[in-house]
Amino acid sequence: MQFRDLYRQYEALKEDVDEAINSVIHKCNFISGEEVGQLERNLADYVGRKHCITCGNGTDALTLTMMAWDINEGDAVFVPDFTFFSTGEIVSFEGATPIFVDVDLDTFNISIDSLLYQIHKVLNEGKLTPKAIIPVDLFGQPANYTEIEKIANQYNLLVIEDAAQGFGGKIYEKKACSFGDMSTTSFFPAKPLGCYGDGGAIFTDDDKKAELLKSLRVHGKGTMKYDNIRVGMNSRLDTMQAAILDVKLKAFKSYELKQVNDIANQYTEKLKNIVKVPFIPEGYYSSWAQYTIQLKNEEERNRLQEVLKENNIPSMIYYPKPMHRQLAFSDYKYRDEDYKNAIQLCNTVLSLPMHPYMTNEEINKIIDVIAKNI
Repeated sequence: MQFRDLYRQYEALKEDVDEAINSVIHKCNFISGEEVGQLERNLADYVGRKHCITCGNGTDALTLTMMAWDINEGDAVFVPDFTFFSTGEIVSFEGATPIFVDVDLDTFNISIDSLLYQIHKVLNEGKLTPKAIIPVDLFGQPANYTEIEKIANQYNLLVIEDAAQGFGGKIYEKKACSFGDMSTTSFFPAKPLGCYGDGGAIFTDDDKKAELLKSLRVHGKGTMKYDNIRVGMNSRLDTMQAAILDVKLKAFKSYELKQVNDIANQYTEKLKNIVKVPFIPEGYYSSWAQYTIQLKNEEERNRLQEVLKENNIPSMIYYPKPMHRQLAFSDYKYRDEDYKNAIQLCNTVLSLPMHPYMTNEEINKIIDVIAKNI
């Protein structure tokens, strides 16, 4: 059994994927081929944004947004404490200061109360300028953008949606990657929509920012690659990955998203009286990058993970350490008492196998092992 079975997906899409790869090889246009532009149009249309600017990976996508908004030293950027390292890393990389925010125990996403607390704290200290919020659509579910955008408007903050795990999720009919001033996603292979290497994208409705991002991703180019009008970076999605993603996007829209939700519903229905299962608020829809349960404590979580392993069932801990405890951020002197929920989650979460190609036999085996060992 695989945690996320990419080979099984390839077998299902083999004919179309192979054809797409061979087409790129025969054209020999491996960088910035026509497939890149086609994918960008299809992605923008799917999420409901005017512009999609693809790039080398999800981390670069976030970095490019920092560059486009000129976020740098002296700026405070609010980031959830329970997330992958890159969301905070890119803030520090640009010279700004990440201000970590506790999360909600039910949704795993950024806590509105903690966000307000941290904004007021920064304002009262007067050392940094609050500049932006980077909510993360963790495990596939969009953050609470209704309240986040109210706060952003009140304090004149940018909102940059990190939908690396959220692509395909939505709040009512508004899709992930369409919230905030800009939004980003990742096409890392294990993501809801993943390529066969690294890849990422930025989405915006701002025509001028879109043109700026297109320049920044290719060494700050002007009219051509040897006309450099600003300092940028080298971060392009290659043609092969674009061709593969376009094939996978069709399957994602056609049936994969529905199938992961069907599997999540099976998990939830059969596990809800055994462990704490994910909570989906009314009107929200998850793309289920991960299906994450919560156990009573770290000992129970670790014991269950070991039993699953003994039964050849893979599982993962996302995440074993909160952002504020990462050694890379130790100079900032964050306080554990501000992150009680994030710390609790790090000690109790466990993610189960989740992908569109799971069989009922596999699902039932996982549920049976958990039921017998809790």
